[in-house]
Amino acid sequence: MSEEELRERVLAHLHSLGFKVSPDTGELIFEGNGEKERVRRLHDSTRRLILRRQQVWIRSRWVRLRSCFADGRDVDPEAIRPILVEVTALWQHDLFRLARLTWSLPYSKGYGRRLRFLILDEGNRNPEGQPYLIGVLSLQSPPLSFPPRDKRFQYPPGRKTDLVNQTMDIHTLGALPPYSHLLGGKLVALAAASNEVREAYRRKYEGRRTEIEGRILPAHLVALTTTSAFGRSSLYNRLKYNGEPIAISIGYTEGYGAFHLEPLYPLFREYLEARGISTRGGYKVGPRIKWQTCVRALERLGLSGAFLKHTVRREAFLFPLIYNLDDYMEGRTDEPVEKDFPFVDLADYWRTRWLLPRAGRVDGWYEWEAEQLLKSLIVDEDAEAAPFHETTGGHRDER
Repeated sequence: MSEEELRERVLAHLHSLGFKVSPDTGELIFEGNGEKERVRRLHDSTRRLILRRQQVWIRSRWVRLRSCFADGRDVDPEAIRPILVEVTALWQHDLFRLARLTWSLPYSKGYGRRLRFLILDEGNRNPEGQPYLIGVLSLQSPPLSFPPRDKRFQYPPGRKTDLVNQTMDIHTLGALPPYSHLLGGKLVALAAASNEVREAYRRKYEGRRTEIEGRILPAHLVALTTTSAFGRSSLYNRLKYNGEPIAISIGYTEGYGAFHLEPLYPLFREYLEARGISTRGGYKVGPRIKWQTCVRALERLGLSGAFLKHTVRREAFLFPLIYNLDDYMEGRTDEPVEKDFPFVDLADYWRTRWLLPRAGRVDGWYEWEAEQLLKSLIVDEDAEAAPFHETTGGHRDER
């Protein structure tokens, strides 16, 4: 593909997403529907591309794992008994991935340190005696630069990296139908703050040396961060446990990222590599390699780096896992005072506060059929997949 052809391809892609280029500033201007529809549209082409590449895998795993997904008629709300399971076995990884592919946002593996969890329903089981899947949760290494978080803390000189690396970023968080219709997303969000998540982190990373510098960092998980999928979050706002806030709003992202250029990324890499410009990641690069690749390609095509401003501003949240988080992150103490939130207590609170009231007043969830999941994942030339539900949070593309 010639340089001019690639340039026209970029402009055509942005136009197809509803953008036009400001003749005055060279920045992108979006013309379209409301915020949620806009975000779905920006992600849709990337999501379909990922699904197309995984059709064989999806069909084979669906045959094996179909029984893990409940129909509405299989679920008795009174009998729901959630358990939190760290993903370790191969079939658990497959189940997590299959569930995550149904999200409105495109699937990605995450980066750096990673933890994955399944929230299962021991009280409602399939004919083989296995618990149904309620939802999924995954954590990844936090971005070193995250303005909403960094504006909150005054890090001690030279200690920002060490302190930020005692936090993690919520990469995926949400519930699957029919549990999502019963506010299962609230349960998964509460699970993120549980003792069990913090303990899983300690088991996995205690005594580990960093790969680059060979240092051993404290195995304290003191906080989580995340951003909402669609602007202001209805999931995290006012999320409390016995009156104590679980998630704290810390502002909004600035609306920069590369996700809307994702389908063009392979072409950008090919274009740059052909000109002797490396697009490989490495130390201190992390997830920013896509950002850097897009900026370099756009500039060499005579297009503005301002194309990285998609203007989708997401609400950012902080999950404090210790009571003295501000003192800890600002160097006034080295002793974290951990919160004591056993998952079983969080689940009991969710049951009383959200599950049972919701089940009594909302109709329709009982008619849900899990085959709709497979339908949402199948992409062919005649019928494109449509996501069956929205992701409830845990998106990271912001800078």
